[in-house]
Amino acid sequence: MTRQEIEHEVKNVFQREFEIKNPDMDADLRKTYEFDSIDAIELLLAIENFLGTEISQEEKKQAINIRTINQICDYIEKIAKNRNLFSPA
Repeated sequence: MTRQEIEHEVKNVFQREFEIKNPDMDADLRKTYEFDSIDAIELLLAIENFLGTEISQEEKKQAINIRTINQICDYIEKIAKNRNLFSPA
């Protein structure tokens, strides 16, 4: 998967799961979209589905400080690279 594929899927998740169309990639999710902890859990489940693998507890801990969609994409990209799921564009 490429960075572009990751961004596309994350935007799809935001539209499908949270009814947010064309989200700002750098907006603070909590302030701009009233994103809460339940939303974060739903997002982690969507990420697991997208990756086709379970996210470890350690990887989940790394997600605590994520605030923007760009950071979510960075997070997914890191997991994908660690699991050899990533292919450069």
